[in-house]
Amino acid sequence: MPSYVARRLAYSIPVLLIASFLLFAFVRATFDPTARLRASRDPHAVERERVRLGLDKPIVVQYKDWLVKFGQGDWGESSRTHDRVAPMIRSALWNTIQLILWGILVSAVFAIGIGIYSAVRQYSLADYVLTSASFIGLAMPPFWFGLIAIAFLAVGPKNWFHLSNPPLFFVGLHSVQSTGILDYPRHLVLPVLTLTVQIVASWSRYERASMLDAINADYVRAAKAKGLSPRQVIFKHAFRNALIPLVTVMALDVGLLFGGLVVTEQIFSVPGMGKLFIDSLVQGDANVLVVWTVVTAAFVIIFNLLADVAYGALDPRIRLA
Repeated sequence: MPSYVARRLAYSIPVLLIASFLLFAFVRATFDPTARLRASRDPHAVERERVRLGLDKPIVVQYKDWLVKFGQGDWGESSRTHDRVAPMIRSALWNTIQLILWGILVSAVFAIGIGIYSAVRQYSLADYVLTSASFIGLAMPPFWFGLIAIAFLAVGPKNWFHLSNPPLFFVGLHSVQSTGILDYPRHLVLPVLTLTVQIVASWSRYERASMLDAINADYVRAAKAKGLSPRQVIFKHAFRNALIPLVTVMALDVGLLFGGLVVTEQIFSVPGMGKLFIDSLVQGDANVLVVWTVVTAAFVIIFNLLADVAYGALDPRIRLA
């Protein structure tokens, strides 16, 4: 197992370097940090700024200088707020991680449970109901569901029952003045619910399909022939192998989520990676966008690496490939 992990890690490092260079070059080609100076009356202002920022050098040299500073923790300064980029990314990433952590935990529990139940009870009434609910969840736009959730789970109950505060909050992750131990959960419920609707619908379909393939496999039939109980057959033999395809989807989805939950964070005013990206994109903040894209790519690659490691843990045959 250690050699398998080392091989996968060795493959990931050059991929990360190539991805970071391409992203750096794309952002440099798309956004001009000196654009705001082009209206200046000083004809040499743009040129001086380009020299100061090192934009007059070849792109490979620019990338090398940026990578050295990035590795040393100097991620530059935002042209929009003039704050250091590193604290901005850390703060936004922490807020996004909170949503992802709870959202993925809830999604995984419900998706796996629904997928297993639907596969075991294939073509039953419950299977049809859960399948229909999954299709509805897949077709439901997150922004629409988020607004509906605010109307019926926050604003509506407050007006209906004449409450001083809504039962669930829908702005940020904390109140300006904390209202007790339940303040954080009351802020968390609606954005997590909005995040998980489509994820549960999608993952449960993958788990159902994987479980059906596993249940009909020869080794499961052999386990049944040995007289093992249905619970042992499902959870000891079929479930472990059925997790492998789902792990692939989960790793890719979770890695991409670290780029920010743009819709969810915009609706609920959560200052996470998605909101930071939108604000920086609108203002053309190239320094933030470069770091944002590289950090996002790093998380995608890391979670692909974790998926490969999980494959080896779930199926020892993969380690020998």
